[in-house]
Amino acid sequence: MSNGAQQLRVMTYNVRSLRDDVGAIARVVRRNAPDVLLVQEAPRFLRWRSKRAALARECGMVVATTDRPGGLCIFTSLGVDLKSTRFTLLPKRKGRHQRAMTAAIVTHDGVAWRVVSTHLSTDPGERQWHLPAMHSALALDGDIPLVLGGDLNEEPNGAVFSELTASYQDCFAVAGTGDGNTSPAAEPRRRIDAILADKSLTVVSCEAVGGEGVDVASDHRPVLAVLSR
Repeated sequence: MSNGAQQLRVMTYNVRSLRDDVGAIARVVRRNAPDVLLVQEAPRFLRWRSKRAALARECGMVVATTDRPGGLCIFTSLGVDLKSTRFTLLPKRKGRHQRAMTAAIVTHDGVAWRVVSTHLSTDPGERQWHLPAMHSALALDGDIPLVLGGDLNEEPNGAVFSELTASYQDCFAVAGTGDGNTSPAAEPRRRIDAILADKSLTVVSCEAVGGEGVDVASDHRPVLAVLSR
């Protein structure tokens, strides 16, 4: 890396509660070698801890966050040090799924990063209702540059996606290759999974991951971004 810049490889992946090909998920992750994996729809019912731990091992990573609600977790590579974690429950409406945000402060090559995984509602009104709580949570530990990844359940022209990108960089819009579409995995037509980054960071590259196994691993394709600071 030139000029002493430090890079972080971040992947976000909705794994659909491991209902598809778990081995394929692990192979996709290993092939792309992220330093941080932001997971949505992680196991959250029977034996959820052991299932998450097993997936992390298959991916060559470790579990960094351990909260069950919302089906979110963060995995890190062995080269990443975990400093702290924070979990935020978003307001819940009757009859709707619990939504949340899970965050970790990590260091890689001695440089600190704040990484967050989230999975937004399928309902547009609820997504907008969650925005104030999201902004409050994202402002915590604001002295450390943020990388937010997740299944946003809307495309870039959506109201919530647009509001988030007023504050943070849409990594694919800055340095994307390919079409960026992530859903459905077999024939992706929509870009509803994204990685957003603090404006102080440099986006080196970003892509919706393709290649062998992505069409059978889950119903979403993962997104991989390389960032530097």
